[in-house]
Amino acid sequence: MSSYTTYVNPHLGKLLESIKLDKKFVRGEGCHLYDDAGNDYLDCIAAYGALPFGHNPPEIWEAIDRFRESGEPSFIQPSNLDAAGELACRLVELAPAGIKYVTFTNSGAEAVEAAVKLCRSATGRLGILATGNSFHGKTLGALSATGNPNYQAVFGAPVAGFHHIRFGDASALEEELRSRPGYYAAFIVEPIQGEGGINEPPPGYLAAAKAICREYGVLLVFDEVQTGLGRTGRLFACEAEGVAPDVLLLAKALSGGVTPIGACLSTAEVYSEDFAMKHSSTFAGNSLACRVGLAVLNLLTAAGGALLGRISERGELLKARLSALQQRYPRIVKSIRGRGLMLGIEFGLDRETFPGSLLGIMAEQELLTPVISAYLLNREKIRVAPTLNGSAVIRIEPPLTITAAQCLRAAEGIERTLAVLSEGSTARLLSYLVGHGPERRYPRFVPYPPNKVTPSGEQDEGRFAFLIHALDLQSYHQFDRSLLAFNEAELAELTGKFNDMVEPFVISKMTVTSAAGRRAYGEFIAVPRTTDEFIRMPKQQALAELKAAIALARERGARIVGLGAFTAVVSMGGLYLKDEGVPITTGNSYTVVSAVDAVNTATDKLWINRAGVTAAIVGAAGSIGKGIALLLSETVPRLILIGNPGNKDSSRRLHAVAAEIFRYQAALLNQGRPLKPGSMGHLLAGCPELPPAGAPPEAFEAFALGAGRRLGLIDFSTNIDAVLARADVVISATSTTEKIIHAGNLKRDCIVCDVSRPPNVSEAVDRARPDVLVIDGGVIEVPGLPSLGWDFGFEEGLAYACMAETMMLGLEQHYKPYSLGSSGVNLETILQTRYWAAEHGFKLAAFRSFNRPLSEETWQNLLLARRRAG
Repeated sequence: MSSYTTYVNPHLGKLLESIKLDKKFVRGEGCHLYDDAGNDYLDCIAAYGALPFGHNPPEIWEAIDRFRESGEPSFIQPSNLDAAGELACRLVELAPAGIKYVTFTNSGAEAVEAAVKLCRSATGRLGILATGNSFHGKTLGALSATGNPNYQAVFGAPVAGFHHIRFGDASALEEELRSRPGYYAAFIVEPIQGEGGINEPPPGYLAAAKAICREYGVLLVFDEVQTGLGRTGRLFACEAEGVAPDVLLLAKALSGGVTPIGACLSTAEVYSEDFAMKHSSTFAGNSLACRVGLAVLNLLTAAGGALLGRISERGELLKARLSALQQRYPRIVKSIRGRGLMLGIEFGLDRETFPGSLLGIMAEQELLTPVISAYLLNREKIRVAPTLNGSAVIRIEPPLTITAAQCLRAAEGIERTLAVLSEGSTARLLSYLVGHGPERRYPRFVPYPPNKVTPSGEQDEGRFAFLIHALDLQSYHQFDRSLLAFNEAELAELTGKFNDMVEPFVISKMTVTSAAGRRAYGEFIAVPRTTDEFIRMPKQQALAELKAAIALARERGARIVGLGAFTAVVSMGGLYLKDEGVPITTGNSYTVVSAVDAVNTATDKLWINRAGVTAAIVGAAGSIGKGIALLLSETVPRLILIGNPGNKDSSRRLHAVAAEIFRYQAALLNQGRPLKPGSMGHLLAGCPELPPAGAPPEAFEAFALGAGRRLGLIDFSTNIDAVLARADVVISATSTTEKIIHAGNLKRDCIVCDVSRPPNVSEAVDRARPDVLVIDGGVIEVPGLPSLGWDFGFEEGLAYACMAETMMLGLEQHYKPYSLGSSGVNLETILQTRYWAAEHGFKLAAFRSFNRPLSEETWQNLLLARRRAG
């Protein structure tokens, strides 16, 4: 970690490090920068216009040397500041007509602050009008004029008196001034919005603004901190319309790229004694900065302003090349903006451009232009930057001394980058982050069929959302297939850089119509974390990210939100998220139903009599495991409850589950319901020691630890390897990410149903144990087989049971918390979801094993292996 990140700005520093914008530049010369490895970069940012002549211009250093050799004092307030007077005189000579006085500052933001005070003191009014999407600096007054709430709110800006209208809209200006007569002191505007995205106003806008301000007695301030002193091919951008403001602000280029300085130029009518005597700044107008400013003006005006002509020529050349690229890549580049050497590339890429690619989501979250900038820096050795307010725009603002050859180099590098973007491959664009060379080839982008469903808005349509995340690193290709190009180590490096920056996002949308004719619209919201990341991160951080995802779902209209995979685990079965303004479900009740249905179907297909089955539930103390044990006790005689050896409370919880099962059986016997022959209830029917249905829980727990265990009906253990080999059927429902079920601890010819996500069964079982049937539990066929809109490894129309439960709740418009915590998954909720599934047409999907459909060949091999064993 760099000292900048450690001691100056850890947040920005980490961001720069994450996408490799953190180059260590050791030398600068003209338009070139050189890093500590000797690489040469073409600088097309020029410190946002503050390097008019590039890095270390010799003419500026010569002026500094002359100043040093002369012995002229730098800070001599309050005295006659000769250097400041000479620079002010020169600025007045060059400025638009009417400018009489210059107030020096140390920056552009400070120049804006001075302008606000100047105009208020001149008019006796407090109102300051600015435009939306503008940028005027980050000190409090300048920030209040800046038209971007994202930068303001945390600092208590805008302060009283600041207001904003649409940029480029003269009628909006007139309407605002007319509506508040005598209120506004000034209207401050950029001739071209820089940080706003290199936005040019319509022709005649500045002249109209001048006339309107004059009509209403409001002063006109042109903020030319970025546009001034040659950037647009003129000394001042306002000269293009021949408009002279009341106040003109300069900075950036006036520094020569070496020493900070700003200037607030004004007419005599604006300048007042109050301002003159009550405004000052310690370092403003210092002799060194002013001598540099004079050198800057001399270079800009030398040979009749020849440099200004070259700026126009270079700008036209570069803009023409960029415009040709926009014509070639219209899906990628929306527009080329600006004039002179203040240009912007507006990117138009969104989700529709490359369906199934993360590029559109990066654009939504304002990450695409920083990544493109980083790609240009690392691959093409060209330095550009996004604009602060215009997140879809990359600025091209090279030094004013850039040559035609350098312009062509920049255009060629941008062209190669656009060619990469046009492939739609997120992997290729991000390849520089994991050390892939430019010669590496990537698979052609294959778009995922876009799902353009939208909510109908009708009252009888349910609304739901479901939170998902990548189970592991290799699962990220479900969000973007191009990521298959990276191995696990590369994905780890990539996600380590990006996941902290990416917010939850909508990955897809769907509509489901049930067999009962009901309809619901839903959205899948991705939380960019793996299971391992959730485990490692502080719980409060994990919950904050889940709450952000739920907030997104709520804002988009969801009335019930389901928790997928580890989001349910980390939120304590949804209990930590129950107060987020929208009901939550874990989907665990229907997961129980689907798991038991899968076991029953498998035993039927294999002609296994369940009356002779011992079933082990791994994770039996959890809400899903407990529910499965209860439901299975209706059909099998013996259960083994297996708990977490790392939880000191596991044994007590397993005892409680066993007690609940026996109480359930007592209730069935009390009701006189018919019992399946050989089932646990059937075996208990003649047991005099079984407590009556109304007995307290303690009585059933004593029975479980005593007679129940002696009868061999329920056993419990936290040592999976010691007991699993006794089980004919294994159902795993844990929150561990480990492969705890392997070829060595499974009984011959057993059935395994794994509902854990990530799965608990080792892939080696598939190769080493052809006699074992492994089922991916909880896979459901959705009525009508609709597209879920994203590729998560299933065939179209299939979903996990937790997703299906969320859909059912949406179809039923049952907008209440469901299946929350351990107590929220009970016989009532389990049986209710079983009923809803039958009513709406949800059913168990064809078997899948190890995340792929169970083929007929695999099935026949299984039967053959079992016959051989028999």
